[in-house]
Amino acid sequence: MPGEENRVEDALFRMPAEVELKGLSVPVTVDLELIKKEVHQNPKFQKLIAELRELEDRQNNKYSLQNDVLKYKDRLVVSKTSSLISSILHTYHNSVVGGHSRFLRTYKRISSDLYWEGTKTDIKKHCEECLVCQRNKSLALSPAGLLVPLEIPQAIWNDISMDFVEGLPKTNGFEVILVVVDRLSKYGHFLPLKHPFTAKVVAELFIREVVRLHGFPLSIVSDRDKVFLSHFWQELFRLSGTKLNKSTTYHPQTHGQTEVVNRGVETYLRCFCNEKPKEWVKWLPWTEYCITPRFNEPLRCPLFRLFPAGNRRP
Repeated sequence: MPGEENRVEDALFRMPAEVELKGLSVPVTVDLELIKKEVHQNPKFQKLIAELRELEDRQNNKYSLQNDVLKYKDRLVVSKTSSLISSILHTYHNSVVGGHSRFLRTYKRISSDLYWEGTKTDIKKHCEECLVCQRNKSLALSPAGLLVPLEIPQAIWNDISMDFVEGLPKTNGFEVILVVVDRLSKYGHFLPLKHPFTAKVVAELFIREVVRLHGFPLSIVSDRDKVFLSHFWQELFRLSGTKLNKSTTYHPQTHGQTEVVNRGVETYLRCFCNEKPKEWVKWLPWTEYCITPRFNEPLRCPLFRLFPAGNRRP
């Protein structure tokens, strides 16, 4: 039977020649020519493209050049300053297809096709600032933990709070102020420290300048500084019978009164050390003197009257 008439045999035995197809899949909203133009005008990518063209297979560990289109791990490279980024974000997030998905889903969709420097940051910012999402989505967060208020102090220097004021000009090695405040009377001690300091150094200073005057406190409120979390610090005050209370993470209001005192110290030093900032150590005793004798509004008396002899805890 002539070959032309034997159609069944042709279909079964005469295989078509292999054809190599090269396609580039991109989102509908992406203007490929504009992206190529912006990438080729970018000085950083110009150098990279020139290097890739010199390679035989036109690719290195991460980047490749396909049909004069730059790709990063098989994803289309977009210039960071591209005018199309806003429309890309809108398509993948705000459109009917995007469905106002949350950050992770939007990021997975975009990053599977496209790449630009700061992709993740830009997508996260866009999702967080989306007004439609803010108005219509409920928060999928775990319930907040129970906030327990601090116990009301019953005697002066039984319950104190501690914090550090940092970032001061270096003077004779001192760069930090240790602020110790009595939670009942608001009386404070401001002690200079050299940086770097350890829990042992802070403990020695605390015992020398505070414990010798007022005895060991019943409780200390502090933030989660590594000094206050160290084993030495914990063991020292466990042996002295002092309870250590840590502020809630990212919630400085826990010991807000110490923050208020810190601002007072900083304001006083700015007023008197503005022209000679490296003399702040000299003014620390005057800072304590000036802040301490102020009239205590809740207790309706000067702070000095709250410290009769013999009030120290044994």
